[in-house]
Amino acid sequence: MVKSATPLVSVLMPAFNAEQHIAQAIESILQQTYPHFELLIFNDGSTDKTQQIMDEFNDERIVKMHIGQNKGLVNARNQLVASAKGDYIAFLDADDIAFPNRLQLQISFLESHKVDICGGAHYSLYESSGKIKPSKQRYSDPDIRALISVCSPLCNPAVMGKAGAFKKHPYRLGKDYAEDYSLWAELALAGYRFANLHEKLITYRIHTKQTSQVQNFQTNRIFNDSRSAYLDGLGMAGNFPPKSISFFKRLQLAIPFMWNLNQRIRGISVMANYEIYARFQFRGNGLFTPFTRMERLLVSMLASLRGSVIS
Repeated sequence: MVKSATPLVSVLMPAFNAEQHIAQAIESILQQTYPHFELLIFNDGSTDKTQQIMDEFNDERIVKMHIGQNKGLVNARNQLVASAKGDYIAFLDADDIAFPNRLQLQISFLESHKVDICGGAHYSLYESSGKIKPSKQRYSDPDIRALISVCSPLCNPAVMGKAGAFKKHPYRLGKDYAEDYSLWAELALAGYRFANLHEKLITYRIHTKQTSQVQNFQTNRIFNDSRSAYLDGLGMAGNFPPKSISFFKRLQLAIPFMWNLNQRIRGISVMANYEIYARFQFRGNGLFTPFTRMERLLVSMLASLRGSVIS
């Protein structure tokens, strides 16, 4: 199959009881500066006016999918991926807003760099307070791979990637509430290459109805299971996973973790190591804060130096 000179991007939007925000999300895609896209919207058994609002849009680039009974976000995402026709797949949830140049920036980057999965910076909109905060991202492949050991370093609704990666590695059933993190860990172990763009791509809305906000206990359990599998896959099964421990335990457990991680993943930046090592320290150390920061910086610099030395 010959690849088109203007690749088609499939934008995937799962929706469940999204009547409050879905129109704005759809409009943000229809107003993209990059015109070669299809927008697939999956109405996952909504009981509000989601379907009615979807049906008000008649743009020929929109593909609408409806099921009568809610089957969950993982099923919705996988149905969308299976139906996508594009060379690339981009995600946007029904309560988020894409900036007009979002698709253009990502398609240009993916076409010109050796990268398979591309996220980006974003704004977080806290709906309860109205506050908007810029994200703090790491941008390189080594930093993203390293940070998967402690968090999800990609904002799912800001991600675009090669369609083949998502079709070969569907979201895992049973990983609901942390399905995106579990997928990034799986793709990293499979050898796919990551990047985050410095440019802001979306406004990510945070509100109490989000699945990840409602299911915190389940989210943490699935995250911890996926993190353990990721560390196992890196060959770090015996290493103590990052969490707050005392100074003397950090000497015994945290520093070996950092050394090992930087040997497994070459090229981790000092700031990414700084962020990871912080997970081993207690927050709010009061008078000891300058010393813990100094310790964090020293360990991070040595870890990055260790990772840059070819063994």
